[in-house]
Amino acid sequence: MRALTRFEIRACALALLAHGLITPLVPQQSAVLQPVAASGVGIAVDAGAATGSLIAPPSVPAVVTGVEDASPIARTVALTFDDGPDPRWTPQVLDLLTRHHAVATFCIVGENAMRHPELVRAIVDAGMQLCDHSHRHEIDPSRPGAGMAHDELAELAGTDVPWFRAPGGVWSAGVQQAAGTHGMRPLGWSVDSRDWTRPGVDAIVEQVQQQMSPGAVALLHDGGGPRDQTVAALAQLLPWLASRCYVTTFPDGG
Repeated sequence: MRALTRFEIRACALALLAHGLITPLVPQQSAVLQPVAASGVGIAVDAGAATGSLIAPPSVPAVVTGVEDASPIARTVALTFDDGPDPRWTPQVLDLLTRHHAVATFCIVGENAMRHPELVRAIVDAGMQLCDHSHRHEIDPSRPGAGMAHDELAELAGTDVPWFRAPGGVWSAGVQQAAGTHGMRPLGWSVDSRDWTRPGVDAIVEQVQQQMSPGAVALLHDGGGPRDQTVAALAQLLPWLASRCYVTTFPDGG
């Protein structure tokens, strides 16, 4: 999903205003449109403060659950895909993202990457970002750094691996610190599609739509099992996001 032009941002802002999704401040304060809650869903613009990031000392990086520097007008969202790469589903996800000019972060399991190094390179070549999701989708609490796949992913991709996502979202200070020693930041999420439960395409779409807000990090999967429902849901979600003036980005806002 390409970045919106200034004209498109203005058009989106006017459309959001017309639907009551944003409201202008009073003139003496500012003419800039500010987001407000819609349909009972809170909109978190200050992602670090509003999405429940963990407070931790500098030696233990906090878990990132929202896009940094989220734009209140362009409505940024970070899409993330876990448990791949998978030779059947990852290319389909990449194709949809490319066709919709969207970007995403792929949280890769090391042993899958070793089986399909060509897919790791395809992800990078498509302009996507990498995230370490451990070597075997498990981390030993007593030796958290031992189960990370950072070095093998970086070698396969020939690029940086800036993020680590704990399997199952099970974080500890040790896991967070181990990620930091590898130069990675812990990546959480604020929108859970629950696509891994295979609830049906409509249910996945509804889950994401109901939880979506500017600055969100959305969790989906391109591996770990049949992902036909995820692919079909993504085909609906990408145009829906565009229609709501969302722009896809990476968790660091880049």
